[in-house]
Amino acid sequence: MEHPDNILIVDFGSQVTQLIARRVREAGVYSEVVPFQSAADAFARLRPKGVILSGGPASVVDHNSPRAPQAIFEAGIPVLGICYGQQVMNTQLGGRVEKGMSGEFGLAFVEVDQTCALFDGLWQSGEKHQVWMSHGDHVAALAPGFAPVASSPGAPFAITADEARRFYGMQFHPEVVHTPDGAKLIANFARHVCGLAGDWTMAEFRSVKIAEIREQVGDKRVICGLSGGVDSAVAAVLIHEAIGEQLTCVFVDGGILREGEAEQVVGLFRGAYNIPLVHVQAQDLFMDGLAGVTDPEAKRKFIGKTFIDVFEAEAKKIGGADFLAQGTLYPDVIESVSFTGGPSVTIKSHHNVGGLPERMNMKLVEPLRELFKDEVRALGRELGLPDVFVGRHPFPGPGLAIRIPGEVTRERCDILRKADAIYLEEIRNAGLYDTIWQAFAVLLPVRSVGVMGDGRTYDSVLALRAVTSVDGMTAEAFEFPGGFLPRVATRIINEVKGINRVTYDYTSKPPGTIEWE
Repeated sequence: MEHPDNILIVDFGSQVTQLIARRVREAGVYSEVVPFQSAADAFARLRPKGVILSGGPASVVDHNSPRAPQAIFEAGIPVLGICYGQQVMNTQLGGRVEKGMSGEFGLAFVEVDQTCALFDGLWQSGEKHQVWMSHGDHVAALAPGFAPVASSPGAPFAITADEARRFYGMQFHPEVVHTPDGAKLIANFARHVCGLAGDWTMAEFRSVKIAEIREQVGDKRVICGLSGGVDSAVAAVLIHEAIGEQLTCVFVDGGILREGEAEQVVGLFRGAYNIPLVHVQAQDLFMDGLAGVTDPEAKRKFIGKTFIDVFEAEAKKIGGADFLAQGTLYPDVIESVSFTGGPSVTIKSHHNVGGLPERMNMKLVEPLRELFKDEVRALGRELGLPDVFVGRHPFPGPGLAIRIPGEVTRERCDILRKADAIYLEEIRNAGLYDTIWQAFAVLLPVRSVGVMGDGRTYDSVLALRAVTSVDGMTAEAFEFPGGFLPRVATRIINEVKGINRVTYDYTSKPPGTIEWE
């Protein structure tokens, strides 16, 4: 997208670079993340009003360590360097960085020594504020024009400023939640230092993107694979608003969806939006193929391949489509570009319609590729999607299949569907649904002895999972109020035949993942 008021974020390989982009956008300013290798081209293309240099794992003092394009420092625009970004800016402008003997990691407190544009309306001289440090190297000598404006015991140049050139450096990470005022510091850089209005909204995104879709597609036809999730639904509604009947959606039901999900999707798209929709009943195909499959990765690959096969067959029946629509999000785009230029490590195969453009000779329409998940939800509300749909918890592409460790069968899917629906119903009734990032049930490949009435049972064990998170990268188990879990366990055991024991998963991420498979 073309945003004249934007900030470019140069990624030096930090694990939290995405959070910088989120903080800038939360300030109402459009931002893009690019790896340092392509920063020069992106800088020329975007013509940003400011640049942020991220942290990273490299050492500035090492030979061939990453550098920022020198043009950034010569363009007369504000620059903010964070951690490695501060060090590389200082080095390139004539300062000196030294390897640290011990470094500084975790919570720290900086003392404000001088006023600074970053502190407008926020910090005053003499105050101390909590920040999050994570660095080994440190700035040992400032580049000409810079002055220290805040310090910490482990970083005498915790914040440095060259007010004349509007260059600023922070040794800590303002983008993480452990720096309480970090988002405000970044907002000050974007709004006060760069002088941007902060008027980037979903309404603007909607109108600009609709025009882009119309220009890209013209009078051609588009097909979109609906998964039942928020991303593909929002993409489909946005594209339909742009090109109307030129869009056809294909919804493949493999029998691994949540309770009532298929009916909800069909009702929403055929009823509320009158979008052409092909509903494929493929439960037999998926269940037969999953018989005997227990390895999680094998499940994912089978489901992904089968989805592609079914989708391709339906697309051929429709005929004449030149474009394939996908709900690709910005984190997927960022993560697809390896910092080192090599292949990324695969933790899990992702269930998507990847592979279809090559096989079907189609061009991609990806209207959400500039957005984060929370922004997709905001766009969905802007488009009028009901909040009960837009605000739903994340649901994996392979669906219930990866919430059933071991073999997936129709019977086990039905048991899990009923139990999961009860769990989520109780969460909604307690007013906790929007507080929780994700909640779901897992049907374990374990049976236990129980007593119901005067009889002995030997049935399945169900695990309940609920986590809080900001972005899904880390997560903590949700602490339910007293009485909630016993009440849910009683309902599930009484109402779902085949379960006689319910447990709760208290594992955080890391070391666990949010999903079990």
